Amino acid sequence: MSTAGKSSKKSPRKNGEKPKGKKKVEAPDKKNLMVAGNGALGQKTLAFDIGGTGLKASLLDESGEIFTERVRVDTPKPCPPSVLIHTLKEMIARLPDFDRVSVGFPGVVRKGKTLSCKNLGSDEWNHFDLQGAIAEVTGKPVAVINDADMQGLGAIKGNGVELVITLGTGLGSSLFEDGRIAPHIELAHIPFRKGQTYEQQLGNKAFKKVGKKEWNERLEKAIVHLRTLTNFDKLYLGGGNAANVTIDLGSDIEIVSNALGMSGGIWLWKDRDLSDGRQK
Repeated sequence: MSTAGKSSKKSPRKNGEKPKGKKKVEAPDKKNLMVAGNGALGQKTLAFDIGGTGLKASLLDESGEIFTERVRVDTPKPCPPSVLIHTLKEMIARLPDFDRVSVGFPGVVRKGKTLSCKNLGSDEWNHFDLQGAIAEVTGKPVAVINDADMQGLGAIKGNGVELVITLGTGLGSSLFEDGRIAPHIELAHIPFRKGQTYEQQLGNKAFKKVGKKEWNERLEKAIVHLRTLTNFDKLYLGGGNAANVTIDLGSDIEIVSNALGMSGGIWLWKDRDLSDGRQK
C-alpha cells in the first residue's frame, strides 16, 4: 500500500465498529432495498473475500453492516484468474444490486494488480489486473486490497501499533499505526523456525498434521517473535483457525470475528489513507 508518510489519523474506534450511517436490515430478498423510515441504504458495497478454501460475498450498507445473507462457495482447485472471475459472476447473480466492489485477495496487491499468490495454485496471478477485470464484468468501481489488510481495517481501534494475524489456509498479516495502514509485508513467507516459514508452521496444513496442542505451542512462540518484531500495542487473531486457539492470551491480544474480513471492505471507500488499489 502506498500510504507511507501520511500524517492524517483516523478517529479511534472500537473493535468492529463501523462509521456512523444507516441502520442494519436483515437479509432482504429483493433489489433496490429500502430501510423503513430512512430511505435508501445509500451506496451498497459488494464485499468479496477470496480465500484459499472458500470464496465469500455479501453486501454492506453505508455503515459497513452486512445486510444480505453471505454467499459462499468452495475455492476451485486450481483457481486461475479466469476461473475466479467466472465464479464471482455466478455469486453476484445470487445477490441484490450494488454500487461498488471491495475485494480482499490472499496475496500482495499493488494498485489493483496482484503480484503473486501461493494459495490459489496458479502463476497467472503474477502481475494480474484483478481490479480491472472485476470492474469490466461488474461495470462498477472496484478497490482491491490484501485480504488480511481488509480484515484488519474491520478489527482495529485506531490506537497505537496494531497487528492483525489471520490463521486460515495460510497466514495473513497487516500492521497499523494510529489507524494508518503500513505497506503490506508477506510475513507468512518469512523464515520462522526449523527451516520453515510462519505459514508452513502455522497454516492449515500444519494444523492438520501436528494437531491442536503442538500448533498452539508454535503459535505461542510466534507471538513472542511478533511482539519483538513490531512492539504491538494490540494483536488481533482472526481467520478460521482462530477458533482453535487455546493458549492464554494477555489483555493486549484479542480473537476477532472472521466476518470482519467482509465488513472491513467499507473502509476502502471511507478511509482517505487508502488510495492504493482504489479505482479513480
